[in-house]
Amino acid sequence: MKTDIEIARAADLMPINDVASHLGIHEDHLELYGKNKAKIDFRSLNSEQTGKLILVTAITPTPAGEGKTTVSIGLADGLSKIGKKPIAVLREPSLGPVFGIKGGAAGGGYSQVVPMEDINLHFTGDFAAVESANNLLAALIDNNIQSKNPKRRIDPRTVTWKRVLDMNDRALRDIVVGMGGVTGGIARESGFYITAASEVMAILCLSNDFEDLKRRLGKIYVGDDFEGNPVYAADLNAENAMAILLKDAVKPNLVQTLENTPAILHGGPFANIAQGTNSVIATRTGQLLADYVVTEAGFGADLGAEKFLNIKCRNADLVPSAIVIVATVRALKMHGGLAKDALIDENIPALKKGLPNLIKHIENMQTFDKEVVVALNSFPGDTTAEHEVIKDLCKQLGVRCAVAKGFSQGGSGMEELAQLVVDACDSPNSSTPVSYTYNLEQSPKAKIETIAKTIYGASKVEYQPRALKDLAKIEALGMNDLPICMAKTQYSFSDNPKAIGKPTDFSISVRQVELASGAGFIVPITGMMLRMPGLPATPAAVGMHIDSDGTITGLS
Repeated sequence: MKTDIEIARAADLMPINDVASHLGIHEDHLELYGKNKAKIDFRSLNSEQTGKLILVTAITPTPAGEGKTTVSIGLADGLSKIGKKPIAVLREPSLGPVFGIKGGAAGGGYSQVVPMEDINLHFTGDFAAVESANNLLAALIDNNIQSKNPKRRIDPRTVTWKRVLDMNDRALRDIVVGMGGVTGGIARESGFYITAASEVMAILCLSNDFEDLKRRLGKIYVGDDFEGNPVYAADLNAENAMAILLKDAVKPNLVQTLENTPAILHGGPFANIAQGTNSVIATRTGQLLADYVVTEAGFGADLGAEKFLNIKCRNADLVPSAIVIVATVRALKMHGGLAKDALIDENIPALKKGLPNLIKHIENMQTFDKEVVVALNSFPGDTTAEHEVIKDLCKQLGVRCAVAKGFSQGGSGMEELAQLVVDACDSPNSSTPVSYTYNLEQSPKAKIETIAKTIYGASKVEYQPRALKDLAKIEALGMNDLPICMAKTQYSFSDNPKAIGKPTDFSISVRQVELASGAGFIVPITGMMLRMPGLPATPAAVGMHIDSDGTITGLS
């Protein structure tokens, strides 16, 4: 089989104007980025339509791969194949994973969004805009500290704001800024996050419109003055300048799948260290343009889907009609204890041993009072007997299940899944409000513990002294009523990445708690989670090549 990049390069792309026309978007409401990419002027859309929202999530990730984005894209193509009017609404890739270990986020095989190379490499510049806006605020903070006569001088010991970079670079996690004497500023400890973890990215993705974006930017908490009073970005008059840098980034990006199904890609927060969902603006735009909107939330359902439902849906009053959980035989066998190099052979006992992971994710999603469909993403080497084990489990649980063959067959391999999803969207509870995991009126501790015990299955939560101090500060700021955005390893229900399957009798350790007052949530950081990843021993970057004609190989 051809590589992803070879398949993408051979695709017969439709001019983006024609893709837009299919959705009813007039060319005057597009901003073209070449022939195959465009930004949508979402403010000009007058449709009264509200397409049905389908959330795609997955079991706990493993090195074997699950293919959540591939299934999302294939499902959109499958819906088109059975005569529906769908659109895929997804996140944009970050350069960190592209050049690190995970690879790009444009799907795979015959279920991809294109142009694949552009999407994975800079795209329309949204990440660069977020990075610039974030770092402008950082520069304004240090300028305030350096200045002799600001109206409100920030105490450098209290600054919480970090700079960001869209690359995995562990050397930048902890740094000292302001070196170089009088002209270099005031020396203090600081650091970098990856751009996807920036609060500015979270704000971009949770804002309802441009005015809401500016308002949220102004509410970013950056530290205290020397009298102990909180200082926000608006106190530095930063929000308008930051919004200027984001004036184009706020507009969703239109592309297409290999089968010319429309797709919107916008925003890119990670789900293990941020909320892990595309923008509210993109989701609502998709609902105005299509009958079925296929979206996804990052990593496993305990992270991306939980945050999509408890944060994004609550914030934007969104109601998904169905939830699709992606599972694979390979991943479940790894959760059953098999090593990655032992997955090719049929192993029913290991598969059955790994099923509790899938069961827990199904049970979790059912707590939100939504219909669940399992997409059994097919890999070479899967056997019919192994597929039947998972299908039998789903039948016992009363959950629809279909084998997904989008990677190898495109939309035609997704028709059965597409029909099951349509059926789920027509179920009685498809339009009922989301049943949230916690109430906003609960204390931050109570909300954290409810997530840890209900979604993760933890027996208790332990708070380190730094976390307790942070929670006291949040209470003093009067922000206890915000939702929770847990920062936790994606590889386990627990905060220990090695605890695979469905661990029991474990505690969650909260190391510190950050406030994202502009985005509107509280971020407990658990275990050893870091908001600036590092590169693996052999980064994907070292296997990439580009020739004199600009042809790229090794990108996936």
